[in-house]
Amino acid sequence: MERSISSVQPPAFGDLITILSIDGGGIRGIIPGTILAFLESELQALDGNDVRLADYFDVIGGTSTGGLVTAMLTAPNEKSRPIFSAKDIVPFYLEHGPRIFPPKSSDWLSSIANLVKSLVMGPKYDGKYLRGLLNKLLKDLKLHQTLTNVVIPTFDIKRLQPIVFSSYKVKKSLDTDARLADICISTSAAPTYLPAHYFKTQDKDKSTLEFNLIDGGVAANNPTLVAISEVTKQVFGADPDFDKIEPLDYARYLVISLGTGTAKVEEKYNAQMAAKWGLLGWLVKGASHPLIDVFVQATADIVDFHIGDDTLTGTVASTDVTTKENLQNLEEVGKALLKKPMSRVNFATGLYEPVKNGGTNEEALKRFAKLLSEERKRRTARHQTPNLSRTSTGGLVTTMLTTPNEDNRPLFTADDIKDFHLNSCPEIFPQQRGTFASIRKTIKALSGPKYSGRQLCGIIKENLGQARLRHTLMNIVIPIFDIKKLQPTIFSCYEVKKNPSLDALLSDICISTSAAPTFPL
Repeated sequence: MERSISSVQPPAFGDLITILSIDGGGIRGIIPGTILAFLESELQALDGNDVRLADYFDVIGGTSTGGLVTAMLTAPNEKSRPIFSAKDIVPFYLEHGPRIFPPKSSDWLSSIANLVKSLVMGPKYDGKYLRGLLNKLLKDLKLHQTLTNVVIPTFDIKRLQPIVFSSYKVKKSLDTDARLADICISTSAAPTYLPAHYFKTQDKDKSTLEFNLIDGGVAANNPTLVAISEVTKQVFGADPDFDKIEPLDYARYLVISLGTGTAKVEEKYNAQMAAKWGLLGWLVKGASHPLIDVFVQATADIVDFHIGDDTLTGTVASTDVTTKENLQNLEEVGKALLKKPMSRVNFATGLYEPVKNGGTNEEALKRFAKLLSEERKRRTARHQTPNLSRTSTGGLVTTMLTTPNEDNRPLFTADDIKDFHLNSCPEIFPQQRGTFASIRKTIKALSGPKYSGRQLCGIIKENLGQARLRHTLMNIVIPIFDIKKLQPTIFSCYEVKKNPSLDALLSDICISTSAAPTFPL
């Protein structure tokens, strides 16, 4: 079960964990689509027209319409590149939105008929067009084939529990290796709007697992937290893709969370209104659905950085209004959002407020694009030399280049190595001069090593301190030979994960690999 080829290297080769999350919101997916198109264009300006968002993010997550966008950005074509580029998202919604959510007649008789249908006969839309479209686009592509890791929440109405479709989980169990089309149909099945979705999967033993799914937003509408949770599990589980990353080191997370807009400022509801609602009132209030709005917004404020707009009013704030006018308005909202100040949520009010000196969202995305580009290049460079493997003086150089200082950066730069040897070698290999120097060297070589090694031991211990093999900034491999066991011993970052007894002090490893017979020690 191999993943399609992607140019993104795992976080173990970089400094950051990169996460993109996209909220739900039906036709309002046009708004994050506009933002994503801008971000991808900035990345292409830096790295070439062929790059895509899937080349930069370790995880892309989304629920409802965000789950659909996630699949669009990560599903591979026959050349193992994304089926859609980010600039294709808005045209996709403009073309297919009116067929997924066909506009209803606005006369009073039709409104009553639609209300009765949604209360008694089933969801507002039959979902046939969406199912057909996704099956046509995604065919039989499965979760394990996405070009980068994805996390898409759903909710199983039969088991009454969330089901998270995660690339990380599918590596361990085929139970959730579902078709991407089935996952997208499921996460889009918002109650009262679209029907629940049923499908089955098989594990490696051909055992069948059934799913009865609806929109994951009813339980996990914050895909950012779900994605971070999945990553944290991998770190705790010692996934080699997250080597040398601490579970709670959230400073290394670069998270871009995109909203589809809300109507919080409009404040459509209040306690006096809700106090009078029965079941019908909670389900339908004018053109709105209060219960669904509550589900959608209940967890959206947990993320402290988020590109979104909480000032939407009227039909622009709706999930399913697909008139030509509203589609154009949504596109304009996305473009205007780029020009708005970068904001963070005020937990006292629940509203987004400008970040001081944060600039606009457009400027923030340009900064993010640069960070993403630099991280990708950093990983590519390190992946091309995935480990340093040297012996003797090469082992010493290896540790110099990979031992961390107090800022978690290499103790030595490459430029420092020459100066280190020029300054230290005369102490490590002191030269004897005089008439009888050659005779003394010969006698000493017969009775013991040529050099005492005291200077070498002192210099190495002074520089490397208490740093151990597990602390190196990248994987290293340093061979030595055990004279007692008469066998090689290889000090390797890979082996130390399995055998902690090999987690020696780097100073001891360096002194050992430098101990050439007849020379030091």
